[in-house]
Amino acid sequence: MKMLKRSVILTVVLMVLCGIIYPLAMTGISQIVFNKKANGSMIVVNGKEVGSELIGQNFTDTRFFRGRVSSVNYNTYTEADTKPDKNGKINYSGVGSGAQNLAPSNKALEDRVKKDIEDFLKANPKVKKEDIPVDLITSSGSGLDPDISEQSARIQIDSISKATNIPSSDLEKIIVKYTKGRSLGLFGEPRVNVLLANLEISNILKHNGKLQ
Repeated sequence: MKMLKRSVILTVVLMVLCGIIYPLAMTGISQIVFNKKANGSMIVVNGKEVGSELIGQNFTDTRFFRGRVSSVNYNTYTEADTKPDKNGKINYSGVGSGAQNLAPSNKALEDRVKKDIEDFLKANPKVKKEDIPVDLITSSGSGLDPDISEQSARIQIDSISKATNIPSSDLEKIIVKYTKGRSLGLFGEPRVNVLLANLEISNILKHNGKLQ
């Protein structure tokens, strides 16, 4: 009975420490020290959340940088996604994340890559097929990558400049401004945050009266 009593007490103490006190302490510290990161690194424009620095969005407007491909739809919910079906249930089926893990020989993957290449070349007529950076036609492991390589950003400068009348030199400055270096100076490659770069373009267009 003594051993059972000690076991029960130890279990309760560990549950309180590890299941309540520790999580609350870590949550409190993160909210105070890393508030923005702890809440998803959300970007707020005019009091409205427009996205996260950590999650990519699907940009199709030729005036903006195009991001990486996603295997599924990971854009934010629309009003239609939150409406109940005929049974009164809300399924939130419009948004998902993740990778499909298709083999290189998979026909669906082959068709998707061909279509994405065609769409990109249509939007960027001066770019040759063999010059398209691989990250623009492939998805990341998570399918949520918010960044593209510097090469992928620079190869779009000409078409964006023509669509917006923003000088190429200004677009180059935007790329440099929102390029992150290697993690800890060693891991990964320099990358450009697509959402932040596109918000900069949006601000320029609004200032010029070309975007409502």
